[in-house]
Amino acid sequence: MLSELWNERWAGCPPVGHRLRGPYRDVWVRFHSLPESKRYAEDEGEYAVILERYNAVLDELFAGGEVYVITAAWSAEPDLPPHQRDAGYWQSLLVNDDPDPEYRTYYHLFADRRPWRRGCVDGLLRDVADDKVADVLITDTQLQRIHHPYDGGADVFLTTPEERDRMRDRHAGWLSSHPAGL
Repeated sequence: MLSELWNERWAGCPPVGHRLRGPYRDVWVRFHSLPESKRYAEDEGEYAVILERYNAVLDELFAGGEVYVITAAWSAEPDLPPHQRDAGYWQSLLVNDDPDPEYRTYYHLFADRRPWRRGCVDGLLRDVADDKVADVLITDTQLQRIHHPYDGGADVFLTTPEERDRMRDRHAGWLSSHPAGL
């Protein structure tokens, strides 16, 4: 069912956060995690700012509802890594179809459904902020809105350009000064 929902809402794009920005630019906004677009925290005060920003947006998107927390594991094999066989497996994607099998890359996705509560993924978000974990998606159960945290910020995909503009305006101080919003 999750794959059907994905294909209905995000047609033509695999569930890979950085690939959504191109085809869904009209509903995308990027927020930076730290003032002046600083990428990495250097102390606990900066980690607190990062988690506050992530959670402020996540609360606006998902408060009172349930979410899927989608994580990924990369491998050179089409089979699931043995240590993750029972971890909420969703699907696997071939993301780099190199003619040489040694250079093919597979993306194994895992989806965990849970009630959204502020702070419920803080450990994961801190790992993302430290670039220990990548390719996380947090979405409502109907896949209408997506929060894609990365080391340095979050890409957020909303239902309409108007909704995107309202969220962007509420957090204008967290936007990039780059003309393309990056």
